[in-house]
Amino acid sequence: MTETPPVIEIRNLHKAYGTLEVIKGVDIMARKGDVISLIGSSGSGKSTILRCANLLEESQQGEILFKGEPVRWKGTGLNRHPADPKQVLRIRTNFSMVFQQFNLWAHMTILQNVMEAPVTVLGRDRAEVEKSARAYLDKVGIGDKCDVYPAQLSGGQQQRAAIARALAMEPEALLFDEPTSALDPELEQEVVKVIRDLAAEGRTMMIVTHDMKMAADVSSHVVFLHEGLIEEQGPPETLFGAPTSERLRQFLSSTMAA
Repeated sequence: MTETPPVIEIRNLHKAYGTLEVIKGVDIMARKGDVISLIGSSGSGKSTILRCANLLEESQQGEILFKGEPVRWKGTGLNRHPADPKQVLRIRTNFSMVFQQFNLWAHMTILQNVMEAPVTVLGRDRAEVEKSARAYLDKVGIGDKCDVYPAQLSGGQQQRAAIARALAMEPEALLFDEPTSALDPELEQEVVKVIRDLAAEGRTMMIVTHDMKMAADVSSHVVFLHEGLIEEQGPPETLFGAPTSERLRQFLSSTMAA
């Protein structure tokens, strides 16, 4: 029996901004149902990896594969770009990304925010999309907020609306870029609960996070990045319980003390 390819696979990824190389050869893989957390100090490359996986950033070297299909490139180095815009669109619609700053459209109600991309990008039936959008808003605990605007919601509610919007695309994987770092601790827990529930459902996720407790609770695999390289990786119980790298021990000590 042929093994199903990973949902996301990154091989030997390199990313530079001009002469500054921020990712220096990274391999990460997420199979269906995996929850991969990327941790590390600010500037270690975590968010850049996520943005490269979703083709929001262009990498200079290495392969990115979606369900075994490699991204096609043209050019090399700093002149390397995806060769097929249709492939880029297809991959992006299968990797729904949730950002730190919510990115909701201020002029649309919460329900309209959640419905917009499935209707305009995927061309799905509006009535069908509305039904699923309401169900996803119920799922994240704000089904009663369909007709209000983002400015009328707390930060935690806005982030949960952003998660509902990502789910409405019916993606193969969810990518979270510091989903709780803009929130105060009480509102953060609302969002963490939703992410925990999604992990329990077996959804494929890659999460960049500063929240070590969440990473320990929801992850199947944790990757610790330092200066653009993987310093240490493994199951959360090993990484947090018995780290082997001195750099990781220092990082955990400083984050737990904060």
